[in-house]
Amino acid sequence: MDALNYASDWLDGSLAFRWSCRMGVCGSCGALVDGTPRLTCAAPIPETGEKVVIEPLHNFPVQKDLVVDIGDFMEKLGRVEPWIIRERERALEEGEYPQKPEELEKYDQFSACINCMLCYAACPVFAADKEFIGPAAAALGYRYNLDSRDEGATERLDLLTGGAGAFDCTFVGECSIVCPKNVDPALALQRIKIDAALTSLKSIMRRGK
Repeated sequence: MDALNYASDWLDGSLAFRWSCRMGVCGSCGALVDGTPRLTCAAPIPETGEKVVIEPLHNFPVQKDLVVDIGDFMEKLGRVEPWIIRERERALEEGEYPQKPEELEKYDQFSACINCMLCYAACPVFAADKEFIGPAAAALGYRYNLDSRDEGATERLDLLTGGAGAFDCTFVGECSIVCPKNVDPALALQRIKIDAALTSLKSIMRRGK
């Protein structure tokens, strides 16, 4: 990040790249650093003075220099409804929705996603099929399916496993390797498949009765 800002300030003021927090929190500064998807604010400059190659993230249309078009990702993110769904919203005077520590633990790691899209740049399935829902959107959707306060898991599971959904994942696992926040989207995708299979099995058994 320091190198990019130096280049912009002193070498080429037209250089385009995104950044905001400089603390590995906002997720906006993702790029390929020597071919690996990384947050540029967390990628050190080698002390040996060797050349570092910085490129825009793979699998996204490039708008200018290191800035890629994130419109498709944002659409997929909204599609999986990553928010708490309730059949009836509780009135304020009824109090909060209590949650036990063990209930929080079920989804905690998946809530750490910062939407940096590094996982999409590393995903061979998304590279081959841009309709694929992708790792981050699936992990965030699954996070709410695990939330004890949520009542939209059935609806969301259909969205996560529909066309170009979780079942298209071939479990390469690169998405989890490059995640800077130690989220495991590959695990979320496999668990979504299991949940969908169990839901279908239960439905068949109920019809059999």
